[in-house]
Amino acid sequence: MTAISRCPACGGTHLSQLYRLEAIPVQSCVLLDSSAEARDFPRRPLQLMFCDGCGFVFNALFDLAMVDYASTTEESQHFSGTFNRFARDLVAEIASLYALRGKQTLEIGCGKGDFLQELVRQTGAFALGVDPGFIPERLPGAHGQDIAFQREYFTPATIATPPDFIVCRHTLEHIPEVGRFLSEIGSVIGGRKDVGVFFETPDVRRVLAEGAFWDIYYEHCSYFTLGSHARLFRRAGLDVTRLYLAYDDQYIIQYAEPAAGRPPLAAEDDLDAVRALAAAFPAKVAQVRAHWTDFVRSRHAAGKRVAIWGGGSKGVSFLTTNGLGPEVAQVIDINPFKQGKYLPGTGHQVSSPDSLTDAPPDTVIVMNPIYLPEIGAQLAGMGLSPELVAV
Repeated sequence: MTAISRCPACGGTHLSQLYRLEAIPVQSCVLLDSSAEARDFPRRPLQLMFCDGCGFVFNALFDLAMVDYASTTEESQHFSGTFNRFARDLVAEIASLYALRGKQTLEIGCGKGDFLQELVRQTGAFALGVDPGFIPERLPGAHGQDIAFQREYFTPATIATPPDFIVCRHTLEHIPEVGRFLSEIGSVIGGRKDVGVFFETPDVRRVLAEGAFWDIYYEHCSYFTLGSHARLFRRAGLDVTRLYLAYDDQYIIQYAEPAAGRPPLAAEDDLDAVRALAAAFPAKVAQVRAHWTDFVRSRHAAGKRVAIWGGGSKGVSFLTTNGLGPEVAQVIDINPFKQGKYLPGTGHQVSSPDSLTDAPPDTVIVMNPIYLPEIGAQLAGMGLSPELVAV
């Protein structure tokens, strides 16, 4: 396909390449039934570009036709107590800022519906969730008087009731035409000034600073910092009212409202710092990739049994980016819907934590450091004490 030559966020043309991979799986949360099917899963190239004008980072070779979010995917993190506490606290924050009882809330990209259900429970809102991957039987009893779901891609034409509050979590990074997406949200708002907007999106500044290659994968075609996130919304006529990092500084939390002329927040002033990180990223990511490749292969060569904990996007990227296969003996995940399925690209089978008692690992690599205490406690409870490290 032809590479995108203009920034999808601001239309700028001062672009530079940050990173390129020649062939990575086009979906990393897909559930596959055999190792052969997983190894043969489609791959495409990725080319991350940096816009010097607004700080937006995007995959210039992304092809939306290659990604099917209506297929059997498993992106939910709600099997983790750590994540559930974070989600509940986030809903409590929303409830403290907006009086939503009896108001209509729309969640775009609601996933399996857990967050929206908790929001309805805490606020008394009426709610609609829209997501092509929603699975009704995963949320029994939710589709009733106060909450409904549309199993489809978001389009303003199908939103029958104008929302008073809009939620969009971990969806914007999957949207290639981010400017157009914000325009569609503007259509749903319809000129009203009393609509609240809440977005949660991964922060790419941390990825650039850490050389975190495991957080780069095909479905994530759009990458934001606090500043580039806010600038996108301001260009769309939305004032940013609250902006900060959460979840161990991994996620951008942003509240916005239809424009009232508020000045930019201090957190938005990050462009010079991000330019410097972008310039240093090619060397940084090469160094970090080499470190982890050597880490895994040296332990394997020494006869050590290596496991990774996290059978989602991070795990897939960690394995496929560096061509790791038999060097990793086990892939562990607490999500029961992933267990017994196979990872795209490498064909590793995802197993439950209980499987470790039969084949104890010497090293466990955790795909997200925020889960280290939770995973360490679980391993200790099983009587296991492997080398435990996090990316």
